[in-house]
Amino acid sequence: MGVNIAGRSFLKLLDFTPAEIEYLIDLSADFKRLKRTGTPHRYLEGKNIVLLFEKTSTRTRCSFEVGGMDLGMGVTYLDPGSSQMGKKESIEDTARVLGRMYDGIEYRGFDQAIVEELADKAGVPVWNGLTTEFHPTQMIADMLTVRENFGRLRGLKLTFFGDARNNVANSLMVVCAKLGMHFCACGPVENMPEDSLVATCREVARQTGGSVTLTDSVAEGAADANVIYTDIWVSMGEPEELWAERIRLLSPYQVNAAVMEQAATDAIFMHCLPSFHDTKTTIGAEIASKFGICEMEVTDEVFESARSVVFDEAENRMHSIKAIMYATLK
Repeated sequence: MGVNIAGRSFLKLLDFTPAEIEYLIDLSADFKRLKRTGTPHRYLEGKNIVLLFEKTSTRTRCSFEVGGMDLGMGVTYLDPGSSQMGKKESIEDTARVLGRMYDGIEYRGFDQAIVEELADKAGVPVWNGLTTEFHPTQMIADMLTVRENFGRLRGLKLTFFGDARNNVANSLMVVCAKLGMHFCACGPVENMPEDSLVATCREVARQTGGSVTLTDSVAEGAADANVIYTDIWVSMGEPEELWAERIRLLSPYQVNAAVMEQAATDAIFMHCLPSFHDTKTTIGAEIASKFGICEMEVTDEVFESARSVVFDEAENRMHSIKAIMYATLK
């Protein structure tokens, strides 16, 4: 029997089977081929979606907007100042109103509980564009990117360097466990994922042939890794006061040429972006002025190298989000 997730929300990958996740990766590849060949695919003509953004974004917003329009849908964007959700109107009431007007709702913001409540009350599919705990749409794009480079997923080792308690690291651990990959979190002991999530993922990995490793050793994390992955040290919405402490804690886990040399010979570098690999941003320049460092989570040498697939990864957000919308709305 084929996979069918029509009518379901997409909130976290723990809710989906390995077969369902693989289906979304396959569907993403199909939509990428259609886009690249200029083949029209307005399969959801007449439907409308709304994008609720409590945190701003470049890739997520553009992916949902372009993906929605490519599929023939109407798209409404509500920025952080354009919705009364949680201020003058409860999340529950917002969900029930929007669910009567739209066929699907995207949410990008804070607590996972918010997107869960939206999905519980809206009556239409709700998609998690990012919460404090998880970033599931990014994972479909990431796995498509990995598969494009290696032709497979099962058995590969992916190591995340840095703050392994953030939403990207959490989601990478989940998707690797689901797909029989070997996930390694490499960073300070105090920045490791929550014990309960680690235990859940290890049980999933036991069934799929994958594994979950936590280490503060750069050598162990990098050894034989097929994918080296990192993220910015201070996430959107976190206070600026965190920079000094994060720089102190995470600088030993910067992805640089020495790290890449310890990985597998065909290893690739991935980053969900934005990245502070130089001083060409306002924040990058400020950090350089205050702390005397011109590169943070990854060096410019690695970011701009032939092993870096960050822009393929960014493009794949559009194809994967299109697949998620189509699969849940068709």
